[in-house]
Amino acid sequence: MQDLSFEESLEKLEEIVNKLENGDVPLDDAIEEFKNAMDLVKICNDKLNAAEESIAKIVEDNGKLIEFNSNE
Repeated sequence: MQDLSFEESLEKLEEIVNKLENGDVPLDDAIEEFKNAMDLVKICNDKLNAAEESIAKIVEDNGKLIEFNSNE
């Protein structure tokens, strides 16, 4: 599951959420689906963090790297 793209992970997460919202899932299956959803959330979060780190440094006109803080 780790080799899924962000978009694929998000799509699978949405499918699980829809399935669980319907309420037709037996408890044991719902627990397994919830575990899978949490794994997908972690994958999405890791990919978002990696993307943030990749764009965290912005090149100024003189080529000097500066830190970019998205919390500003």
